Amino acid sequence: MKPAAFDYAAPTRLADAIDLLVAHADAEPRVLAGGQSLVPLMNFRLAQPGFLVDLQHVDGLSDIRLTDDELVIGAMVRQSTAEESADAAAGAPLLVEALGHVAHPPIRNSGTIGGSIAHADPSAELPAVALALDATMTAAGPGGERRIPAAEFFRGPFETALGPDEILTEVRLPRRPGGHAFVEHARTHGGFAVVAVAVDLAVDDAGTVTRAAIALSGVGPTPIRATATEQALVGTVPDAESIRSAVAATVAVLSPAGDVHGSSETKVDMARSYLRRGIELALDRAASRR
Repeated sequence: MKPAAFDYAAPTRLADAIDLLVAHADAEPRVLAGGQSLVPLMNFRLAQPGFLVDLQHVDGLSDIRLTDDELVIGAMVRQSTAEESADAAAGAPLLVEALGHVAHPPIRNSGTIGGSIAHADPSAELPAVALALDATMTAAGPGGERRIPAAEFFRGPFETALGPDEILTEVRLPRRPGGHAFVEHARTHGGFAVVAVAVDLAVDDAGTVTRAAIALSGVGPTPIRATATEQALVGTVPDAESIRSAVAATVAVLSPAGDVHGSSETKVDMARSYLRRGIELALDRAASRR
């Protein structure tokens, strides 16, 4: 199929892009980033915006900056660029590992960091990473800039806290030493994750967990923070039994919807398995970096 008719603009300034969203509000405008999610939806007429604002020529949205405290990634940074960036690897290795699971290289060559996060697919990898790393999203609109914590950003399937006249401009990820892991199950390599787990944690010299942040995708309408598991891990020196107990605390409250990829029960079983794997891998990495 082909998309419904729409008008198109490709501004070079962020202010102009915002003005276009405001001026064409009646046409239900959409922002076009990499297009790897929006364009297929338009072709199947599941999305029918009357106006597209293409961000690929807007200045200032494609930078990666590493400071002592955080990694700042422009919303239009291509996923493959971030995947190959030494600054991204140093500032957020969890992000780089997750990017290797996103579709296939040709998709990552066009897809953007901000586009994936703003699309908010509940099965996508990057929203889970943003939630686990306590990312902050910067949004620009007619009233200026505002920063939105990841915990408040994802509102529902394909729904975020961005207003219709706002544009995601950057993602800010705090630098945190320790261990990380991103693990997922997909029916085929590069396919949508049935269940994915992002883990970021730290341990002290005695092996005690001092920080734990864990998020899952594919098991709810948004990425889900495994708060009960985090709380069960912090302050302990985990062994196999305590990890199983910590995982069970989160699995007990999951109720994912079944679909063509698996029943609710199957997804819960996968979440249990991949939570354990992710925690064990992150613990091993954290211990090796002490």
